[in-house]
Amino acid sequence: MALSNDLYDAILNGDAKKAHAATQAALAAGATPLQLISESMVPAMDEVSRLFEAEEYFVPELLLAGRAMRSALELLRPLMTASGEKLSTRVVIGTVKGDLHDIGKNIVGSMLEGGGFEVIDLGADVSPEKFVAAVEEQKPQIVCLSALLTVTMPAMKTTIDALKTAGVRTQVKVLIGGAPASQKYADEIGADGYSENASGAVGLVKTLLGV
Repeated sequence: MALSNDLYDAILNGDAKKAHAATQAALAAGATPLQLISESMVPAMDEVSRLFEAEEYFVPELLLAGRAMRSALELLRPLMTASGEKLSTRVVIGTVKGDLHDIGKNIVGSMLEGGGFEVIDLGADVSPEKFVAAVEEQKPQIVCLSALLTVTMPAMKTTIDALKTAGVRTQVKVLIGGAPASQKYADEIGADGYSENASGAVGLVKTLLGV
């Protein structure tokens, strides 16, 4: 469908206005929200990931693509809610307590949304209790913890311990990321995985879920 191709191109080129217009046009032509997500948005963000890994795209391009994708999602979410349609997997994401940095977390969230996942962004400086409450209330399959500062890394372990204490740790896969994080640290604190970049995080989520 040419209209869905327009949406694909708009996201790939990071053009939020065109993405919004293309989504409106495709919906008017009879496309469904899930059709647009699976046929245009997910493939576009997959290509953005590929270009980033090939070092043809950089952080600014990721941010623009994510913004374009969200402009399309803004139109689709109300329609999906009204029709009872849901995305396949729910992910809770946040920067841990004491850390106010959120650019990396925002990029990962955008890439996950572009990958067809429902993302619940708790923001920055998120306490372990808030993560626990989100797991209990939102019933996600994945929890992503971000930290940019070495001094806030222990909050990742504290959050995982809080999930255990609340009895909900076994209900979710926990992934960590951020400049000071590593696979070694993920293993030490009992996380299920680690990714060094946004596109890798999407692939890791898909792997853990068997997608």
